[in-house]
Amino acid sequence: MTAGDMLGRLDDDAFSAYRMGRAADMLGTTQNFLRAIGEHRLITPLRSPGGHRRYSRYQLRIAARARELVDHATPIEAACRIVILEDQLEEAQRINAEDHRVSGSANPPAAA
Repeated sequence: MTAGDMLGRLDDDAFSAYRMGRAADMLGTTQNFLRAIGEHRLITPLRSPGGHRRYSRYQLRIAARARELVDHATPIEAACRIVILEDQLEEAQRINAEDHRVSGSANPPAAA
């Protein structure tokens, strides 16, 4: 990947642009915190060819939510589970809204 290709992908939320140290600095946390949420399968960073963890902006938002919960005395295991469940709920609500939109336009309500 060329430098130009990388610059073009910086707007991509899924592009793993941040190394562990930079990600920890951005979140105001430690690298151990990032390792811990990885162990609890909240996020799975990509690995560089050298084996270094790389994080996307989407993963950093997820990690920030977990950190917010941990900062409010939620155990890290529980924080990870809460964030996973929140993400699943949001996805289910998105799918439900889409299904309602599609079924509503295909089958308008019957006149009374």
